[in-house]
Amino acid sequence: MNKSIVCLSLLLLILTSCVSKKNILYFQDADKFSSLNIVKPEYKIQSNDILNITISALIPETAESYNSQSTGTANSIESLKLRGYLVSINGNIEMPVLGTVSVKNKTLTQLSEELKKMLEEGGHLVKPVINIRILNSKVTVLGEVGAPGTYAFTEQYISLPQALGYAGDLTLSGKRKDILLIRESEGIRTVTHVDLTTANWMNDPKYTIQPNDIIIVNPNTKKTQTGGYNIGDLSILFGISSFIISLIFLFKK
Repeated sequence: MNKSIVCLSLLLLILTSCVSKKNILYFQDADKFSSLNIVKPEYKIQSNDILNITISALIPETAESYNSQSTGTANSIESLKLRGYLVSINGNIEMPVLGTVSVKNKTLTQLSEELKKMLEEGGHLVKPVINIRILNSKVTVLGEVGAPGTYAFTEQYISLPQALGYAGDLTLSGKRKDILLIRESEGIRTVTHVDLTTANWMNDPKYTIQPNDIIIVNPNTKKTQTGGYNIGDLSILFGISSFIISLIFLFKK
C-alpha cells in the first residue's frame, strides 16, 4: 500500500475528528457588543411561586400582625419556604389581616407598591416598607452539560451563561449554536433558540434567566450520527490510528 495514501488517510481522519474552534468558542464577536446598556426585564409572579413578604413600619410592633412570621427571628431558606406565601393556581395568596391578594403576572415592584397602597389607604400603617423575594427560584439544565439537573438560586437575576455554569458548562459534544430555552410566562409557553457563539443576543430578554426556565443542550451532529460515540476524543483517535497502522503492516506481510 502506498505510504502517501496511508498518510493522507490518517490526516483526513484527524481533520474530520477535530472540533472546529468556531463551533466551540463562546461570544466570538463580543468586541462588537462591548458597550451595551444592561436591560433586565422584571419577572412576573407565577402560580406555585413561594413569596417571602416582610412588612415593617416606624413602630415595629404595629406591623407584626401583618407578617406571617416574626421578622426578628433568624430563618433558613427551607424554613422560610414552609412559612412563605404559596401562589395558588388562580394567582392569589392569603395574607394576615389583608386577606386574599391577587399577585398573578405582577412584578415584585408592582406587588410591593400595591400592598403599600392597601396598607396606607386602608388606615392600617403609616409609611410601611415592603420587601418581597421569591424563595423557590430554580432553573433546569438538561443535555450535553457536565452536571445536568435543577439548580436553585436566590439572586433576583442570573444570566443564561451563569445557569450553564451551575451545570458544569457544555461538553465538547454540546451544540453551542442552538441552545433551547423553554419559558412559561403569563400562561404562555415559549421555546427560543440561542446561539452562544455570538454576543448579539446578550441584550435580549432571554439572556436573563427567569424562575422555572428550562435549558436544553442538544448534542452536535457528529455525536448524533455516531449514536453518542464521540470520535473527537483523542484517546479514541489514537486507538483508531493504531488500528489502521496495524492493518497496514498486516497487509504488507
